[in-house]
Amino acid sequence: MVSLFTGKTLITNNKDCDEVDTERELSQRLDNKVMLLYFGSGECTRCQQFSPVLKDFFVRLTDEFYVERASQLVLVYVSQDETEERQEKFLKTMPKRWLFLPFQDEFKRELELRFAVSDTPVVVVLKPSGEVIAGNAVEEIRCLGTACFRNWQEAAELVDRSFLLAEYFDDLAKRSITDPIRRLKYKLEKKTRKKERKEVLCPDMELGSSSGTYIW
Repeated sequence: MVSLFTGKTLITNNKDCDEVDTERELSQRLDNKVMLLYFGSGECTRCQQFSPVLKDFFVRLTDEFYVERASQLVLVYVSQDETEERQEKFLKTMPKRWLFLPFQDEFKRELELRFAVSDTPVVVVLKPSGEVIAGNAVEEIRCLGTACFRNWQEAAELVDRSFLLAEYFDDLAKRSITDPIRRLKYKLEKKTRKKERKEVLCPDMELGSSSGTYIW
C-alpha cells in the first residue's frame, strides 16, 4: 500500500495538519491495513447524504469509545471539491484520523483515472498490496455498516496487530525532529496561497464610488 503513495505527501486531518511523507511514516500509517479511498465533495448532494454515514462507519471501527482497539483501517480523502476553502470546510466535520492529499496535488487526477472514478461519492477498498477489494463500496457501507469491514479484513488477509492503538500513539512520540519544520512549511504555503487569492479578488486599486477616479 505504501508504494501507491511513495514520494507523495499525505496530511492528517488534525489541527496541526501533520504531514505523512517519509517512508517510515507512510509504512506506519498504511501497512497491513485495509485502505479506503474516498472520492467525494462537500458540495455534492449525494456526498452530503453519504459522508455522515461514512464518518460514523469509520469512527465506530477506529475510535476507542466504540472498540477496545482500532481496526486495521485507514481512509484517504481524495477531494473533488472546487476550492481549497470548500475542502477545508468539509474536512472540519470529519474524523481527525482521516488522511488527505494536498488540494493542489495532481496525483488526485491520477487516482481518478486509475480507479475509473467518473462520479461521486466513490469509496475504493484496497488490500495492503494495492489490489482492489471493491471498486465502489458506497452501497455496501450503507446496507451492511461496520459488518462489511469483516469481509474486507478476511479478503485482505491482514496480520493481526494486538496493540495497534498503542502503536498509533507511540508513532506520535517517535516523530522526526523535522516534523515541526514541515508542518510550519505547509502552513506558510497555505497562508501564501490564501493571500495570493485575496490579492486577485481584492486588488489594492479600487474604483471611487461617485467621482469615477481611482483611490490609491
